[in-house]
Amino acid sequence: MLPNHAPLMVAEQFGTLESLYPGRIDLGLGRAPGTDQETAIALRRTLASNPDLFIQDVLELMRYFQPVNGQRVRAVPGSDLDVPIYILGSSLFGAQVAAALGLPFAFASHFAAQQMIPAVDIYRDRFKPSRSLQQPYVILGVNIVAADTDDEARFLASSGRQAFTSLRAGRPIQLPPPSREWEKDVIPFEVAALDTAPSVSLVGSPATVRSGLGAFASRMQPDELIVVAHIYDHAARLRSYEIMQPD
Repeated sequence: MLPNHAPLMVAEQFGTLESLYPGRIDLGLGRAPGTDQETAIALRRTLASNPDLFIQDVLELMRYFQPVNGQRVRAVPGSDLDVPIYILGSSLFGAQVAAALGLPFAFASHFAAQQMIPAVDIYRDRFKPSRSLQQPYVILGVNIVAADTDDEARFLASSGRQAFTSLRAGRPIQLPPPSREWEKDVIPFEVAALDTAPSVSLVGSPATVRSGLGAFASRMQPDELIVVAHIYDHAARLRSYEIMQPD
């Protein structure tokens, strides 16, 4: 959440990570504060923490990773390190920034799917090749709760439903145990409803989830997916990820 942090600090933090774990670090940059106004101010403690300055902050951050060439301010570590940068977004703004800068674009379709199609279209149509990326690269988020049966998956998905409802009500909570009272029927994935769906979510057995995921991938043609599994039990969460592994 770049508006909460000075670009130089981010460059040095991720420069440190890249130095410790070469080739394993990605840097995703989002414009949203990710919290309330008071906490955002406390994180950065400057009146300049304005989301409208996001593009300038991204460009400044990118400069800190460039080779040393007489810069008066340097990121140590950070200078001359290859840290891949991704633009994160849940609106059309992030798509425009990623396209203009020639960076990969990750859209939060796992919770803000209604603008996914126009955002991806804008990004692909307006993409300008850069030194680091020649073709558009789209990453999409998907909520997946997979289990051995539809009934089991429906029960497990009730945890995320409770947490999301509390968040929308302004009362964020930790992920609670599943509850029969919060169960809903497993609804087959429908590509035609993507432009009105509040989120991209798949719940069900291996056959149910893989069918929906295949239809989604065929429609959107993403280069990569980020799977989110709001499942309370750790073993059940691991099982959900195992089900999603390619055969």
